Amino acid sequence: MFKKISLALLYTVAAYLIYKYGEEIVAWFQAPNHMALVIVAATAMALFPVIPYPVVGGFIGAAFGPVLGTAITWTGSTAASILMFLFVRYGYQEWGERMLYRYERLSKLTVLFERNAFLTILFARLVPFIPSIIINAYSALSRVSFGAYAVASALGKIPAMLLFAFVGNTLMSEPGTVALTIAIYGGFLAVTLLVYRQWKRSKSNREA
Repeated sequence: MFKKISLALLYTVAAYLIYKYGEEIVAWFQAPNHMALVIVAATAMALFPVIPYPVVGGFIGAAFGPVLGTAITWTGSTAASILMFLFVRYGYQEWGERMLYRYERLSKLTVLFERNAFLTILFARLVPFIPSIIINAYSALSRVSFGAYAVASALGKIPAMLLFAFVGNTLMSEPGTVALTIAIYGGFLAVTLLVYRQWKRSKSNREA
């Protein structure tokens, strides 16, 4: 309970500071000599999500525009996911494998995940409300190759990062189009989930 209350207070304070000093934060981001620092900050905020990453992406999008903002948030988020994967893989995989294969149901689920790792990770990344840390840790503890994980994660993150940056940019320039942007992305997610379910169904039928 204390942890939940503390996190809620932390997010409230962060939201207030962003509301009060939003223009100053955007101006700092836009300084030409701060680009490398912004990328480092985006990576750190993805690794330690004290502030929700969509908020971070929105501010970066407002400062740099949707294209460059997407590139920065994507770089930071992808770098953070790779660092987390490597940390878990080389520090805890031996322990993780014992846990993943100890129970029959979890073992079967992990084997299926490993067989279809690329597409599963790709689709999971396309859905922004799936916690990134779960995808990072589960992939690292399993036997998924680093290459498959890195490429699938990098590709799957592009739409969400584009959304965050575009919403941040439109909030500053054309607030009325934000609802339309979110609606379009919602449709994209619905199609993505439909395709994923069809793929899983056809995969299950072939295996049966």
